[in-house]
Amino acid sequence: MTDHPEHDKQPAPPVDQAALRRAHYNAVILGERVFHGSVMVIRVRPDGPLPAVRPGQWMELGLGIWEPVMPGAEAGSARRLAPDSVVRRAYSISSPILAPGHDRLIEPGEEEAFEFFLSLVFPPAQRAARVPNLTGRLFCLQEGDRLFMSPEPLGNYTVEEVAPGKDVLFLATGTGEAPHNRMLWELLRTGHSGRVASVVSVRHWDDLAYNEVHRRLAAMFPRYRYAAFATREPDSRGRHLQDLLLDGTLERVAGFHLDPRTTQVFLCGNPGMIGPPRLLSGKRIYPDTTGLVELLEREYGMNADLRSSPVNVHYERYW
Repeated sequence: MTDHPEHDKQPAPPVDQAALRRAHYNAVILGERVFHGSVMVIRVRPDGPLPAVRPGQWMELGLGIWEPVMPGAEAGSARRLAPDSVVRRAYSISSPILAPGHDRLIEPGEEEAFEFFLSLVFPPAQRAARVPNLTGRLFCLQEGDRLFMSPEPLGNYTVEEVAPGKDVLFLATGTGEAPHNRMLWELLRTGHSGRVASVVSVRHWDDLAYNEVHRRLAAMFPRYRYAAFATREPDSRGRHLQDLLLDGTLERVAGFHLDPRTTQVFLCGNPGMIGPPRLLSGKRIYPDTTGLVELLEREYGMNADLRSSPVNVHYERYW
């Protein structure tokens, strides 16, 4: 085949970034807290009033592919996107939980913006080449910068069906604690009579963006407990939430037995930790790597199957 240099693809003309931002963006970064190079909390305020949110829901954030991205977060994209494309992704809505000064719970209506907990993961080159990295772009934003935010919260991963008196255990990895922050805030704010516990597993201690808030919260509310574990610290022995469930640690730190008659469990974070089953010819098939759904159903007699009741194991389903 004869090469035709004159037919080589020419660089795309530069886009009018200011015009594209005016056309696509409808929200602003109201504030940010960077904990280290790959963990931060941002607050995003829409141009209009804050929509009503059910604790546990998510919203889409978006940025144009013309925006800068953190070095190493994106190796290029095999998907041929137009130069004016906006990359969007769902992020669970978190909560500051406590008002400034950490002396009381924040009140409904006091928030000026929605809070999101972000972790920057540098994907393998083959994955980065498939999907433009939105989080790598969000990490480049500063207070006052604009972005896209979907108009209404979505999702059914909420605590609305938790009956009074039920014990509630939130289990999360990394930024998976974001929706749990808002959910436990709702339970404590409304005077839920059951016990509430939140357990978080991270790689390193400095990945815990809300650690101080939870410690203060546990001191304020005797019926609330909080525990965190780091899998890659020298003293961790690499134990994950599945290991902590099997050896009884989770029940010990929660302060209550995981009784399917009295307990509701919420899971958010790494899909390998959750281990959501799939349906095959009407039968539920667990993943090869054992997740918490399988362990809770097999070892504790709990149920995560929406087709039967009562359901006492919950996890986010984006589909």
